[in-house]
Amino acid sequence: MKKVAIIMGGYSSEYQISLVSGNVVYQFLDQNLYQGYRIHIFKEKWVYVDDNDKEYPIDRNDFSTTVNGEKINFDVVFNAIHGTPGEDGLMQAYFELLGIPQNSCDYYQAALTFNKRDLLSVLKPYGIKTATSCYLNLGDEINVDTILKTVGLPCFVKPNKSGSSFGISKVKSKEEFLPAIETAYKEDNEIIIESFLDGTEVSVGVINYKGKVTVLPITEIVSENDFFDYEAKYLGKSQEITPARISAEMTEKVSAVAKKAYEVLKMSGFSRSEFIIVNGEPHMLEMNTIPGLTTESLIPQQAKEAGISLTDLFTNALELALNK
Repeated sequence: MKKVAIIMGGYSSEYQISLVSGNVVYQFLDQNLYQGYRIHIFKEKWVYVDDNDKEYPIDRNDFSTTVNGEKINFDVVFNAIHGTPGEDGLMQAYFELLGIPQNSCDYYQAALTFNKRDLLSVLKPYGIKTATSCYLNLGDEINVDTILKTVGLPCFVKPNKSGSSFGISKVKSKEEFLPAIETAYKEDNEIIIESFLDGTEVSVGVINYKGKVTVLPITEIVSENDFFDYEAKYLGKSQEITPARISAEMTEKVSAVAKKAYEVLKMSGFSRSEFIIVNGEPHMLEMNTIPGLTTESLIPQQAKEAGISLTDLFTNALELALNK
């Protein structure tokens, strides 16, 4: 039986969501094939947490733990860390150096997709449409009039490297702009400012399923709030409609763009890309490589619609990792 380290937690504002995702993976692992170990990764400690919540330190030299005098080495890692260090390439590079297979994409793809502006810059030459945008680094001079002339109002101010909508503001007036910048800088030292896209928002999961790049049924996002923010994502303030209420032609178009992005980037593992459809054209907002895996999350919803159970989804991911 293969020993699976399910890493969860992380160093960002998303750590609580990650813990939920990781526990869902632990719960739905195929017990006939895998023995799961919950590994909490925090700045102050890396620990294995048993079913009685007793903690055992992780030896970072070889990513092992010792329980009752027995040293445990892991055969494979299931990465459920949203944000740093699980989604930005740090853990992927660490495991590659140790020679331990893991289920998410490689470190370069993780770092690239975690950086929204770099991701969109790489995909633009391939004809993938995006919002009009401006960028700021902490310490840059902020010329409000020039920026707003470029992106218009309303616009979105986002941390460049964060998830779960932490630090994002929808700016409707010039007076709201600088406070939104301050909010974004609390999450990241780089900011992306994007024009408002007025259209249908959809989320598209792409996975490698049994060796074939597969686009899952598309989810339409209808937020009760101004946009798909933290409340909308996790506190029930949105409708998530799978499959999306879009035409077969548009479904095919969006699916093709999401698959193209996955293949252009030489992705592996899970990806979930967000698009807004404007005037019949999908515009990409971002790609998540460690998407939420709670039972209510979008990828599990989409997998269910495709007839893939959580156990099958996780087994497939681990088999692909072991066979890399």
